[in-house]
Amino acid sequence: MRIRTVISVALLALLCGIASADDFANAGKLKDALAIMKEKSGALGAPKVDGVALYFGTTKVNGNYEIVDAVKEKTGAVATFFAKKGDSFIRVSTNVQKEGNRAVGTKLDPAGKPYAALSKGQSYAGPADILGGKYDTIYEPIKNDKYEVVGICFVGVAQ
Repeated sequence: MRIRTVISVALLALLCGIASADDFANAGKLKDALAIMKEKSGALGAPKVDGVALYFGTTKVNGNYEIVDAVKEKTGAVATFFAKKGDSFIRVSTNVQKEGNRAVGTKLDPAGKPYAALSKGQSYAGPADILGGKYDTIYEPIKNDKYEVVGICFVGVAQ
């Protein structure tokens, strides 16, 4: 699984115009963070969304911070699971802070580059503004067994 993740992140970087890890200072840390998120959530089961609740198998991710906190502890990266509701992506589990609290319930900026890619089912890697802060990021769509986008995995490192 780790090899597949590294390969997919490398391809993602090329597709998003990042020529190499040298062009993207935090690429190694972000790859590691994304691999942790995918490994831990994938072990729980297939993803699905019910309303604004995101599940992996029978485990509801909303309000469960075990995976995002493990990412921060092991890599120092911030991490978020978003659930898709209509045309919006809503933070349901995060270690991103807003006014001293977890930014749960906030939406992915619909005017940003990540949203444009993700709304088409594509990944995004590159700089992004996260609630007023500048980050190097990777956003990857979470797809159900019908290949429909049901959420997003996000990892970021402050610039």
